[in-house]
Formats: sequence, structure tokens, C-alpha cells
Amino acid sequence: MEGQTQQELIALETKLAYMEDFVNQLQAVTVEHTKLIDSLREENKLMAQKIKDMSDLLEGDIPNRKPPHY
Repeated sequence: MEGQTQQELIALETKLAYMEDFVNQLQAVTVEHTKLIDSLREENKLMAQKIKDMSDLLEGDIPNRKPPHY
């Protein structure tokens, strides 16, 4: 009986060790993805601002543009 309990305990400890490693890997991937998302958001914000600036510069060059009240 004691041998079986010892084997079950070892099996549980082994599973726990694998789960801890898996959680650590998930955490590392999550941190990496969070950094990438933040970087992409900043890039998107800069691109949106550049497009807005370009649109503002070209606004006067658009022929036959309807007035804003239409």
C-alpha cells in the first residue's frame, strides 16, 4: 500500500512539474505577444496620424470637392 501511494505521489509531482513548466512557457509567450501588440498599436497610431496629415495637406488640391454642408 505504501509503495502505491509513493508512486502516485511521484506521478502527481511529475505532472505538477510539467504543468509549472507549461505555465511558465505560456507566461513568456503572453509577455512577448503583449509587447508585440503594444508595438503594433503604436505603429498603427503613427500611420493613422500620417494619413490624417497627408489628407489635410491634400485637402486643398482636390478638384470639384463638395462643400462640407452637403
